[in-house]
Amino acid sequence: MTNILIIGATGSVGSVTRKYFLDNTDDQLTLMARSTARLGNLNAERERAITGSVTDAATLKTALAGQDVVFAALSGNLAGMAKTLVAAMDDADVKRLLFIASMGIYNEIPASLGASGNLQSNPMLRGYRAAADVIEASDLNYTVIRPGWFDSGDDTDYEVTKKGEPFGGQDVSRKSIADLVMRLAHDETLGSRDSLGINRK
Repeated sequence: MTNILIIGATGSVGSVTRKYFLDNTDDQLTLMARSTARLGNLNAERERAITGSVTDAATLKTALAGQDVVFAALSGNLAGMAKTLVAAMDDADVKRLLFIASMGIYNEIPASLGASGNLQSNPMLRGYRAAADVIEASDLNYTVIRPGWFDSGDDTDYEVTKKGEPFGGQDVSRKSIADLVMRLAHDETLGSRDSLGINRK
């Protein structure tokens, strides 16, 4: 059993990942979101909810207590959030961070898939890249996850590429992302201090 903190638990990726962990593990989940009312009913034996933002150091300190793994699926000022999160994890001595970024932040999408999705052509990715840079400069046991465009498919048919390798495809199911997060959460050597692209095969 692993203690997992899901930050952004009400988002589209966070909510699917929450359900996937409940269905496929016996892990204990701490669900952090700005509006925890949107979580619906909690599994009283395995879940607890904490209301707050990742930029609130006091709330983050409470949420991090006793955790083994942090999974963050955020939106907004990602670089600022990453800095706060890295500092709080250092203070709490929690080392394993799984962080959702985006494909294209290293200009790794080949022309055959449409290179316009790369950072050099898409300024929307700057925040994701800045957050990844913060995390990669930390001493955490991190994995930055770079999904393709995610959809509601029910498949877990995906492939993973490492930093420096060309990205493999345009899309991926949220369920596939959740499966990768589950695997990473249970194997601290998998994707350790690396950035993994994930796309549908």
